Amino acid sequence: MPAPSRPSGGPQSVERALAVLDAVAEAGRPVGAKALARRLGCALSTVYHVTGPLLARGYLVRTADGFAPGPRVPALHRAHQHHHGLAAGTGELLGRIRRATGAEAYHTAYRDGLITVVDTTAPVTDTAHPFTPGPEPRAHATAHGKALLAALPRPLRRRYLAAHGMARFTERTITSAERFEAEARRVREQGFAVSVGEADPAYTCLAVALPDRGDGIVHALSVSLPTADFARRHGDIRTALARAVPAFPALPES
Repeated sequence: MPAPSRPSGGPQSVERALAVLDAVAEAGRPVGAKALARRLGCALSTVYHVTGPLLARGYLVRTADGFAPGPRVPALHRAHQHHHGLAAGTGELLGRIRRATGAEAYHTAYRDGLITVVDTTAPVTDTAHPFTPGPEPRAHATAHGKALLAALPRPLRRRYLAAHGMARFTERTITSAERFEAEARRVREQGFAVSVGEADPAYTCLAVALPDRGDGIVHALSVSLPTADFARRHGDIRTALARAVPAFPALPES
């Protein structure tokens, strides 16, 4: 498998270390040094040079079958969630939404001009799934992106769309800022956002923005599922999300 395209421009050693972490994280099982060298297109000695500090700092561990994520990774994940306003019970809440709807559930956040999928019930090894944790480049085409952007003041919303663009992903994608303003009004009026095949032709997602907590972060809960399934169960799904909003856990006072 070829190495995925990543932003570059930093020191080569840093770029390679990050590429190693990405490759190990995405593999779903331990990865040998030779496989990493092939994936990165570098010498085997380079792999050992790069992985040394990652092993020492706990970002990787070496098993009998190869390199795997280390004990430092969960701490980074917890810190990432904390910085995006997630408390310890958020994962449990997403699990309850998953069980109630039969659809994968997500927590997404807007902060400082960026929209991020912070947590999800979808398995991290499910690379075919259209929505994965990390930066959300398709916010204008997803229900969670619509819910978050609709909750922002108009100047911030327009600034976000101008900065990130409105690429077309399917024939249903909204690519006009004026049309998106109409969509944002609709989202605010009905209290939820829906994207039917706008980001991925096979999937529908539904989202609700959470009440402002005064922390400068806008939060949303959402689910996604094949469009045919959504058409049969959209009422139950909306009800389950509406019930989850009051249960969203707040961070403890610092």
